[in-house]
Amino acid sequence: MKRDLYFSKPLINSAGSLGFAPDIHNGLSIDSFGAFVTNPISLRPRLPTAQPSLIQFPGGFLLHTGLPNPGFSNVLKKYSAKWNRTHLPIIVHLMADRPEETQRMVRGLENTENVMAVQLGFAPLLSDDIILLNLEMCVGEIPLIFALPHEQVLSLGPKLIQHGADAISLASPRGAMYDKDGKIVTGRLYGQSLFPRALDVVHSAAMIGIPVIGAGGVWTDRDAADMLSAGAMAVETDAQLWAPKEASV
Repeated sequence: MKRDLYFSKPLINSAGSLGFAPDIHNGLSIDSFGAFVTNPISLRPRLPTAQPSLIQFPGGFLLHTGLPNPGFSNVLKKYSAKWNRTHLPIIVHLMADRPEETQRMVRGLENTENVMAVQLGFAPLLSDDIILLNLEMCVGEIPLIFALPHEQVLSLGPKLIQHGADAISLASPRGAMYDKDGKIVTGRLYGQSLFPRALDVVHSAAMIGIPVIGAGGVWTDRDAADMLSAGAMAVETDAQLWAPKEASV
């Protein structure tokens, strides 16, 4: 029987912002959160990119890391007991570029304590067909959240919900910038300047009945409240969690 996707509190962290499990020693209070989202996890271990980059622009920054992680089985061995001990429900973020591997990981989470949902993230320019195949192969007991680029939320989101997905979340948009050596770097974009576009996508998605989780440039209590007013069922915050405390939601 499929579990319901329900947030007791509407604020959650974005994948990649706080590690693989809640850490009471990092000085960050997550008492206001309704769930904890893990860093992205792949079936096999991934090393960091050879040249990680953080490039600032007005209102934000571009980040390129390669999404390093120890691999699915190693994450379970190291963190599943911590997931079970925390008071926060866990949303496990999986890299879902290969549907057969995604299915293997989702099935491996079905009996893992305190996992409330799986969030599936995708490589840039992955086709709609591959994303839909992920849904077909993975739908089951665990609620599925599909993290989509802005441009796919409205085009693909309704079909995913119709066929069994539980919610759509906004993936961090991608961009490109030149670094100090004149080399172009691609990566994910973060920062307050993303908020107006993200709010518009959330509002449009909610208007057509998509259960949507807002994300992108959420920096203050007002930003989170505006996302909820626009129709978001929950709100993810990311770079704000790394900011000085006075800027916090």
